[in-house]
Amino acid sequence: MHPYETVILVTLALLLIFLLWIQYENYKQRKRIRRKVQRIYGNVPEREYSPGDIENISHYFRRKENQGFYIDDITWNDLDMDRIYGQINQTVSSPGEDVLYDMIRRPLFDQREVDRREKLICFFAENKEKREEMQIMLSKVGKTWHGSLTDTILALENAPEVKTGIHFLMLGILLLNLFVLIPFYPVPGFLLLILLSTGNVIYYYAGNDRARVAAFLDCFSSLLSMLDLAEKIEHVKWPEIQEQMEAVRQGKKALEGLKKRSVFLTSKNEASGDPAQLILDYFRMVFHMDILTYNKTLRIAKDKTKEIMLLIDNIGELDAVISIASLRELLPLWCKPKFTDPEQGHISMQAEDLYHPLIREAVANSIHADSAILVTGSNASGKSTFLKNVAINSILAQTVLTCPCYSYQAPFLKVMTSMALRDDLSGGESYFIVEIRSLKRILDESKKEEPMLCIIDEVLRGTNTIERIAASSRILSALNQNWMLPFAATHDIELSYILDAQYRNLHFEEEVCEHEVLFNYLLKEGRAVSRNAIKLLSMLEYDPEIVREAGEAAADFERTGTWKSCGK
Repeated sequence: MHPYETVILVTLALLLIFLLWIQYENYKQRKRIRRKVQRIYGNVPEREYSPGDIENISHYFRRKENQGFYIDDITWNDLDMDRIYGQINQTVSSPGEDVLYDMIRRPLFDQREVDRREKLICFFAENKEKREEMQIMLSKVGKTWHGSLTDTILALENAPEVKTGIHFLMLGILLLNLFVLIPFYPVPGFLLLILLSTGNVIYYYAGNDRARVAAFLDCFSSLLSMLDLAEKIEHVKWPEIQEQMEAVRQGKKALEGLKKRSVFLTSKNEASGDPAQLILDYFRMVFHMDILTYNKTLRIAKDKTKEIMLLIDNIGELDAVISIASLRELLPLWCKPKFTDPEQGHISMQAEDLYHPLIREAVANSIHADSAILVTGSNASGKSTFLKNVAINSILAQTVLTCPCYSYQAPFLKVMTSMALRDDLSGGESYFIVEIRSLKRILDESKKEEPMLCIIDEVLRGTNTIERIAASSRILSALNQNWMLPFAATHDIELSYILDAQYRNLHFEEEVCEHEVLFNYLLKEGRAVSRNAIKLLSMLEYDPEIVREAGEAAADFERTGTWKSCGK
């Protein structure tokens, strides 16, 4: 056999082995991904968020923040919704986690939109094989590594171009060695090839050019993955997701020019472990092909922001609704909400056995609210947690259509809270100023006369007793309108009497034993009659004299209505 024939046969054999190896590795990777999506579905999310992660994720929502009513930052932080989001987020792609966050911050107010979203959730919940197939495809899109995908896409218009002169020079020298020196002087040519390749790799990472455009290369990686997903989805004939598929096809068609140039630009997913992509990564390091093709690809992408966001919107929605289906498997008790029309403009809510989704072995409470609610009770008795339960259930009802309770029935409601406020040190505002600003935004929104649930914890705690009771009673009275459903918690028993004609009184109570205070966290009718603050002083071994005098002072005030000076 001729030597050249031998070389050709060996080359072909090695190529065949390489292709079979790639197929085998892709098969193993697919099995790993399938095992992963099977493991995570219906379980507590494994992800631990680093500082700034959720802030980056939120930028997709921020870009359209003013498009209708949304859960504002005060309410979001009051309810610790970042943790709620983390409990729900089982997405496998950047578009998925971006869209899911936006869903939870943007309640639905249209039954048709509710039915549309519910149909998608149920489709993936009821079709295990199709759900896993979709998750495997979505996993190939993956997560971005350099901040917010949305931010990067929106920044494409102002993205920097790179100077390619030095990179073309290094490529030219390398190619000259490959095709001129090696054929005639194999040994020195091969040694020079190693030196040149090593130098190119070092400059690839040490130079500033790749660092300047790293976020945009990461963005193009996600785009390439989404376009690859779009091609696969074209072969999916599931009627339930045809709306999303059509939008994806439109986005793919508009970005064909980008895909043709992207093979040398970036990997489809840096974390995929695809052997073919790993080889291409080494190819890019040596030949700098990603930097050399970056400018032309950027020019194509600059005018395609709308089409790119269309891909993110629809691919992300598919990933997000699968996360919601996973949440339903995770929760020990949940229900689909039922939305009603306000009766003659009057707001009511019925929720059975609602509980806090982040509390293990949470105590469930029911609420039938057809009027304003005032909750009293001692410290740590469960007032704030109950109010949060009501607000969280209402938000989840209108976003992920999944309530952590036995049943939920209410109109579509705006939800606003004023609870876990802090001094604004950077703005130089006291707690009281922050508090009255927070309350005013609720009062201002209430003037639109649209159904609203408002939750207020310890009204005006940042000021003196007389003014607190006087002002808070009038604020709560102003919120008691037909289109409003206010819930408030207070330590001021006086408010329960002042507002008795407008607010239904509910309370939590405790049992004080010899050395401890026991709470059952069960909601009861009427105003609170017990107090535990002074007893807690005794349990923590305060000076008995202080405890005795405090108890006597409280009893005397309750008897006479006036306070005596200390020492008299």
